[in-house]
Amino acid sequence: MKKFLISAILIVSITHLFSQNNELITFFEKSNYLETPRYDSTIAYCKKLADTSPLIHYTTFGISPEGRDLPLLIADKDKFFDPELIKKNGRTILLIQACIHAGEPDGKDAGLMLFRDFVINKDISKLLENVSVIFIPIYNVDGHERFGAYNRINQNGPKEMGWRTNASNLNLNRDYIKAEAPETKAWIELFNKWHPDFFIDCHVTDGSDYIYALTYGLEINGNMDSNLTKWQKNIYLPYVTKSMEKAGYPIFPYVSFKEWHNIESGLTSWVTPPMFSQGYTAMVNCPGLLIETHMLKNYKTRVFATYKMIEYTLDVLNSSGKELQQNRKQSDVISSSEEFRKKPFPLSFNFTRDSVIIDFKGMEYTSEKSDLTGGAWFKFGTKIKNYKLPYFNNIKPTAIANLPEYYVIPRQWSFIEDILRLHHINYFTLKNDTIIEVSGYRFNNVKFNSEPYEGRQLIISVKADTINYKMKLIHGSIIIPMNQPKSRLIAHILEPMSPASLLQFGYFNTIFEQKEYGESYILEPLAREMLANTPKIKENFEKELKDNPDFKNNSYALLNWFYIRSKYADNQQNVYPIGKIFRKSFFEQSQLLIK
Repeated sequence: MKKFLISAILIVSITHLFSQNNELITFFEKSNYLETPRYDSTIAYCKKLADTSPLIHYTTFGISPEGRDLPLLIADKDKFFDPELIKKNGRTILLIQACIHAGEPDGKDAGLMLFRDFVINKDISKLLENVSVIFIPIYNVDGHERFGAYNRINQNGPKEMGWRTNASNLNLNRDYIKAEAPETKAWIELFNKWHPDFFIDCHVTDGSDYIYALTYGLEINGNMDSNLTKWQKNIYLPYVTKSMEKAGYPIFPYVSFKEWHNIESGLTSWVTPPMFSQGYTAMVNCPGLLIETHMLKNYKTRVFATYKMIEYTLDVLNSSGKELQQNRKQSDVISSSEEFRKKPFPLSFNFTRDSVIIDFKGMEYTSEKSDLTGGAWFKFGTKIKNYKLPYFNNIKPTAIANLPEYYVIPRQWSFIEDILRLHHINYFTLKNDTIIEVSGYRFNNVKFNSEPYEGRQLIISVKADTINYKMKLIHGSIIIPMNQPKSRLIAHILEPMSPASLLQFGYFNTIFEQKEYGESYILEPLAREMLANTPKIKENFEKELKDNPDFKNNSYALLNWFYIRSKYADNQQNVYPIGKIFRKSFFEQSQLLIK
């Protein structure tokens, strides 16, 4: 009787486990790996996971422009769902996000399977031993529900998917600095609440054909602290590369071809500006992994490649998470230090002419001239071809800045205060009016993009001269000390030559506008007087006539050329309204400051 009772209990337990596992099969698996679930189905499944296991918690972290909740899943072995409690217990925190481009849902389905396996698979649940995982299954929730079969022309599955941008047609993966979208604001709050130690952003690439189901991006080319760079290069990357190869998913760096679509022109790498996700996390000393699965591989292959990459990342974080945490703390100290500010800070990068020859497993292809467009028509075959290609991976800075002790922002530009507060950047405001000697920039030769980009008119090129001048500051003006961990991020927000800066995104375009003009009857004698009495003016004018043939045929432009060089010109035009102070402790103990 006793033996029968034990057998009966065992049968019931096995039956329950089988039933539970069957209930937790994902939509992706049920579809024979061909489809991805809609928003409501995804949320229902997330809640089912949370109801099934005390290890999983479902919550939300914001609301989209169309009123949808931004979902969040949390997994922790001890049912800790508060970041302070998790950190108090020493665990590493991994943040994974999917569907920032909602037409690229691979990470969503991989993440849902992973969280399910935390519940039912002992080998996978062990990955929570030293790591807690927070997962955004759908970040761009409104774009996700612009659902259809024709949203990604280059992509092989799923049958239907979401759209690239949010409901306001903003690309959320260009919004991390300016943070205009409600989704971005919510994400930044989430990031600063949890302070993850490692970040993964899941995408699907476009481009050429090759064998790699997954390519990756890591910020290891010069924009992060050296200790974090070494950890990524020496600890993280070798393990995941070897493990993915062994699992049947060989990986390769996320690269571009030096000439569009021309494989044999060589491969290029880059540094990611902080308008992008992993570029942003790099500036706050959090390593970020960009996953780019290959759009021509079938959906099943792409999702499982993403799953394995996350799994092996968890392996590394379990074994080396403590070292990573220590490196991050040290990087915060370095970013706050005076020694850091004394070194030139790189703002943008590009590859040099130097290259190395590497092996690249691509596909055979042909290129022929199109009789329709006259352009190159690339056709990929089915045979693998082993290429030996030049890899342009010697990355050097193309713009640098000297970091000050303080940035100074006049009160009339106080819209920046909202951006600083959002990014959790420390700052003070002035208690009284004052005049301060600052260093700054005067611009010339500014050129604007002819088309909008992310709803803004970007600056595509500008030259900047350093100037020193007296800045009048009204009470309420903003003072930003640079002795704080987010000094790298501050520099990218405010240094005009950063490709992600507010200036580059058009937030200061009014400073380039001429607001006063002269009439011809005044400027004609003024021009002659300036030519007669100022040899340098005459020299520059003659050079302008020679270099710019259209200039001499435009009488208005000719006279205005003299006006803007006269004593009547606006001395604030083209002057960047943000100042820099290099004197250490200039504001320390100052009676001018309030919090």
